[in-house]
Amino acid sequence: MKRLVTALLAFLIPLGFLTAQSSLPDGYAGIHLGMSVDEVKEALKKDGQFGYRGDRDVSLLPGENRSIIETDTSRTAPYSFLDRCWFQFYEDKLYIITINIKTEKMDHYSVFSTLCNKYGLPSSLNPSKSEWVNDSVMISLERPLSIKYTDKKVFDSLMEQSRVDNAVIENNQQHFLEGL
Repeated sequence: MKRLVTALLAFLIPLGFLTAQSSLPDGYAGIHLGMSVDEVKEALKKDGQFGYRGDRDVSLLPGENRSIIETDTSRTAPYSFLDRCWFQFYEDKLYIITINIKTEKMDHYSVFSTLCNKYGLPSSLNPSKSEWVNDSVMISLERPLSIKYTDKKVFDSLMEQSRVDNAVIENNQQHFLEGL
């Protein structure tokens, strides 16, 4: 039985690279990647399932041009399937949406099956995360139960900038050590 499961996974995982659809959604419930902070605030106000309480849910993140909106449904929307959600912005544009789903109301398999039916097999799959990717959007289903929508171009740009910054720090360290 174990060999059968291993063989099936070995066959299905590479197929995910071929079957993931190029058309992935760029958000959830009227909130889309690329929206401004003000546009997201307005959308959150209109949709009670997020439990948005207003400007007190908005914070600045370390680094330039970054902010985050955090929502919590525990008091304001206990009926919701959603738990805590984060909306991350870079240069006033939404680039990551993280939605935690209440595990007492929904299960991982149901969400995974729905995503596979809609968008094909994931591009990558491991015990902690399934990922669907195209040129502009990454959708991750992470355990225990959260969905993350990421603007791939902004994310890749920020990761590249981080690598450049780290290379400069490492070069400065090496230069300092050579001077000892």
